[in-house]
Amino acid sequence: MYRAAGPEAFRPVGEVEFVNGVAAMGASGGYGPTAICAGIVGHANLLLGEAARAVLEAEIIAAGGHFRGIRHSSPWDADAEVAGIYAMRPKGLLLDPTFRKGFSCLAPLGLSFDAWLFHPQIGELTDLARAFRTRKSCSIIAAARSASALTRAGATRFFQAGKLRSRKIATCPNVSVKLGGLAMRLLGYDFHERPMPPSSEDLAAAWRPYIETCIEAFGPDAPCSKAIFRPTRASAATR
Repeated sequence: MYRAAGPEAFRPVGEVEFVNGVAAMGASGGYGPTAICAGIVGHANLLLGEAARAVLEAEIIAAGGHFRGIRHSSPWDADAEVAGIYAMRPKGLLLDPTFRKGFSCLAPLGLSFDAWLFHPQIGELTDLARAFRTRKSCSIIAAARSASALTRAGATRFFQAGKLRSRKIATCPNVSVKLGGLAMRLLGYDFHERPMPPSSEDLAAAWRPYIETCIEAFGPDAPCSKAIFRPTRASAATR
């Protein structure tokens, strides 16, 4: 729902406008008492540097009081097969000085930063969190996939490396972890290739090492849960 026209940098504002429309529908009471889309997380390209602030301010206005922060993906891998649809992402994005100028616009506006990356980038996210922890706080939310991406290889060394990085970033007071998004084929699970769909027990066993790693690192009070926007057929538990 990005805007089809206008300056490229401001096109994500259209997405916020759309979701705020959904929030208005929910506020009408016609769909029950639930406060639908009471908090909106959008996107702004932080590689705009200080110019990102104007985009963020436009999104705050468009959200009518519901805007909470942005999500900015930064996964990178030298192997295009591993990187998949993220193959065009720049290496070391979270360390980029211009990106960090854009990141610095978040805290003054009271906005959070939602990170989505592969586990090798957890160190870069840790560096970012530590670089800004002495300034006005910007809450950083790390997706659980950042500790479990590349499970496609099933390699213990990948898991152990992600586990160590998770423990380090958990020491940053301005970082919490999001648990969810594991029902996706990009993580390498083969449930969609099996003759029978997975049961809830199958999924719990497959995801347990990664969920428990995050809970052990951050503590039971720090992680936040996440709802999946739509069911993923490849990992749908139907038995």
